[in-house]
Amino acid sequence: MAKGETIMPADDKNKVTILTLNKNKKTAKNSVFCTAYDCWQATLVDQAGMDGILIGDSIGMTTFGEKNTLNVKMSHMIKATKSVAKGAKNAFIIGDMPYMSYKSDYDAITNAGKFLSAGCDCVKVEGVYPERVKAISQSGILVQSHIGLVPQQRAKLGGYRVQGKTKKDYEVILDQALRLQEAGANLLLLEAVPNEVGGAIRDELQIPVYSIGGGNRTDGQLVILHDLIGLFFEFKSKFVKRYLEGGRLIQEALAAYASEVRTGKFPAEEHFYKIDDNELEKLLGDDKWKYERK
Repeated sequence: MAKGETIMPADDKNKVTILTLNKNKKTAKNSVFCTAYDCWQATLVDQAGMDGILIGDSIGMTTFGEKNTLNVKMSHMIKATKSVAKGAKNAFIIGDMPYMSYKSDYDAITNAGKFLSAGCDCVKVEGVYPERVKAISQSGILVQSHIGLVPQQRAKLGGYRVQGKTKKDYEVILDQALRLQEAGANLLLLEAVPNEVGGAIRDELQIPVYSIGGGNRTDGQLVILHDLIGLFFEFKSKFVKRYLEGGRLIQEALAAYASEVRTGKFPAEEHFYKIDDNELEKLLGDDKWKYERK
C-alpha cells in the first residue's frame, strides 16, 4: 500500500445488499421486508433478521394519524430515515419517495440523494414513471418501482381496489413492469394483485419482485409493521396476518399502570430512591421541613 493511501472499510459481512437480494431470487430464497419508522422499530425489525426495511410513506397513517399518504413530506421522510438508519445494522434500507417529490428528473435525483445521505440503500418510486426511474438509476442510485395498487394514486384508481383481475389488466401491469425494469429499476413491489398475476410477473422479470398483497409466488414479502403486530386500528386488509395483538396488550398495560397509580399501589417502596438515615434526621429536624415521617 502506498504511503498515505486510505483503506476503505468493507461493509459488514452480515449487511444485506442488492447482491444478496439478487442472489435470493436466483436461488428461490424468499426475501423478507417490513416497514419501520424510527430507531427502536428498526432495531426490532433488524434483530428479527429481516432482509430489508421500508421507511414507508405509510408513516402518514401509522404515525401522524393521517387518512392517507398524500400529506407526507420529504422533511418527514428524511427525519424518519435518519432515525431508522441508527437502529438498522444489517437490513437493506429503502426510502419511500413521498407524493410530489419526483415531479421532474431534477426533483427525483435531488430527493433520492437526500435519502441516501440520510442512510438509505435504495429509494422507492410509486407509480409508472420510467423516465424518473431512469434518471435516478443513471445518477447511481438503486430504485424500487411500485405498481399495482398505488396509494398515492388511489383517486385515479377509484379507491383501494385490487388490480390485475383480468387478462387485459394483467398485460398492462406486465408491460409496466417490463418498462420499469428496462428503465433501470433494481427491484419491483407489486401491491394488491391476484396470486397468479404476482407469480407470472415474477417469472417474466429478471429483477426481484416483491409482494404486498400480491400472493406467495413472488420473490418475497413486505408487510407494514403496525399491521403485523396489531398497532393499526383503522382497518385490516385481506392480505394482512396479525402475529400479535400488540395494541390490545399495550392498552392493558397502560390501564394497569393508571389503576395502580390511582390506588396508590405504584410506585411502591422498591421504586423509591433512598436517603441516608443521618441526612434524613437532619431534614426532619429542620423547622423548615414540612413533611412528617410516616
